[in-house]
Amino acid sequence: MNRRKRTEILIDGSPKFVNELASEIERNYDIHILSKPQHALTMIKMRETAKNSLFYLGEVLVTETKVQINNKLGIGVVVGNEEQLSYELAVIDAAYQGNLVETIHWTFLFEEEEKRIHENRKKKEASILKTKVNFEMMDV
Repeated sequence: MNRRKRTEILIDGSPKFVNELASEIERNYDIHILSKPQHALTMIKMRETAKNSLFYLGEVLVTETKVQINNKLGIGVVVGNEEQLSYELAVIDAAYQGNLVETIHWTFLFEEEEKRIHENRKKKEASILKTKVNFEMMDV
């Protein structure tokens, strides 16, 4: 599983899931915080569909953290004021960058979390679609 997919699952998934993974690494390794959670603004890049050109939509507040485990760098960046989540993402990223033993069994956990995310989205979509109006069936 690549870094982008992992990060999407961690951000969209349960906060408890992220916390459990980061706590497992914290118990077993020394974590050096290179950059405490700090706020920054970053530009959002969008693609205009008609001309297929890129443009900057605006700025968004992000929280960024950098940690080091066994000389491997981990970075956590998340939209909004989410200091704890940013730190936990950085710890998990550093664990994967260092190929730590704990990450071997995490693949299954990530797949299970991804299934839960998809199920939750389907339930939410189904509840929204219940309120959809079919105008063809309405009498005028």
